[in-house]
Amino acid sequence: MKISVIITTLLLLCASVAHSETIAIIGTGSVAKALGPEFAGLGHTIVYGSREPRSEKAKSLVAATGNDSSAALPADAVVDAGIVVVAVPGLLVEEIVRGLGDLSGKIVIDPTNPLVGDWETELSLGVATSNAQIIQEAAPEAFVVKAFSTLNWRQMVEPEGPISILMAGDDESAKIRVAELVSGMGLEPIDLGPVKNAHWVEGMTILWLNNRIMPRPDFEFHLRIVE
Repeated sequence: MKISVIITTLLLLCASVAHSETIAIIGTGSVAKALGPEFAGLGHTIVYGSREPRSEKAKSLVAATGNDSSAALPADAVVDAGIVVVAVPGLLVEEIVRGLGDLSGKIVIDPTNPLVGDWETELSLGVATSNAQIIQEAAPEAFVVKAFSTLNWRQMVEPEGPISILMAGDDESAKIRVAELVSGMGLEPIDLGPVKNAHWVEGMTILWLNNRIMPRPDFEFHLRIVE
C-alpha cells in the first residue's frame, strides 16, 4: 500500500474518532432503523428513545445496530447525546420534542414531514411553517437542522446513484456536523440556508411523494452543485 494512502486512511480514522459521540434517535420506526445502524457504522454510539425500551422491537433494533447501542425512554435517551434525531410521526413533533426536556446546545436533526391528505390521491403539508421551525420554537436553545426528509428510508441505506440531502438550519457549525454524517453515508449534503427554508424542503417532499402516488415519473433528488 502506498504511504500516501496509509496516511490518508489514518487521518480519516483519527477524524472519525475525534468526532465520535452519542446520538439519540427518538423512535424505532423505518427512519430510525435506517439511520441508527448507519451512524453506528461511522463510529457513533446510538441510544434509541422508545416508549417501550425493553420491548422485543427495541431489543431487536439495538442488536442490529451494535457498537454499544442501547434503548431508553425518550427523555433519558437525550441526556448524554450531542445529536438528537427526531424520527417520529410528522404531526407529533412538537408534543414529542417538548417531552424530551432540555435540548440546549444539542444538534437536533429533523427528518420528518407534516403530511396530511390521502395516500391514494394527494398529500399536502399540515402546518403553515415547517416541522423544523416548530421544533426550533419548542427548543429555542437547540441547533435544529432539517435533513433526511426528501428520500425514502431505503435510499438512505442503499442509494441508487447520487442523492442530495437537503439541509436547512440557522447554525452553520451544526449544519457542517450534519453534513459530515451525510457524507459518511455516501450521500451528498446541500446547505439551503436558514431553518425558515425548511418549509420549501418539506414542499419538495410533497412533490416527490405525489409523483409516486400519481401515475407520474418516480424520482430522487440530486442537485448538481455549480462551482
